[in-house]
Amino acid sequence: MHFASSAFILTVVIRKGMSMITVEKADPRSAASQLLISKLSAELAAITGDDGKSNFTMDSLEEERSLWVLARNHRGEAVGCGAIRPLAGDIAELKRMFSDRSVPAIGNALLSFLEKSALNMGYSQIWLETRSVNRKAVNFYQRKGYERIENYGPYINRQDAVCFAKILSKNAIFSGIKTD
Repeated sequence: MHFASSAFILTVVIRKGMSMITVEKADPRSAASQLLISKLSAELAAITGDDGKSNFTMDSLEEERSLWVLARNHRGEAVGCGAIRPLAGDIAELKRMFSDRSVPAIGNALLSFLEKSALNMGYSQIWLETRSVNRKAVNFYQRKGYERIENYGPYINRQDAVCFAKILSKNAIFSGIKTD
């Protein structure tokens, strides 16, 4: 894995076997971003019965300390996406994380990039919500050091929602990176 930094944005490159994934800041309104968001929404609707669009708008990424990223394969094709946006004070919220699973380690690359960027942007924690029925996502976040918290904001009193948080630290982010 290789990290390159420019201001507070970095590029994560993961090589696993013959695969390479690059993650970089992107335009959330680009065709590649919109295609991945559509795929994410369809997958969420199939798993949970809800496309997940009700608690996220592109306009929220115009806020200061927000970030949209795309993961690209070795051919430059967009294979994953994700965002962070301010939630409260030094807490960022992780939104619209998606991997098409076409190559290994896309989710890891995206999450590593977003965590490091959040830390560089002055956040000390990341919070997120997923649905309890989405076992792949729940297991992924738990493997990456996220711990269950009380449901927050629009997820309070929602039995189908499960919320997680992770305290960010430079040592934890870099030492916890694996290409799985």
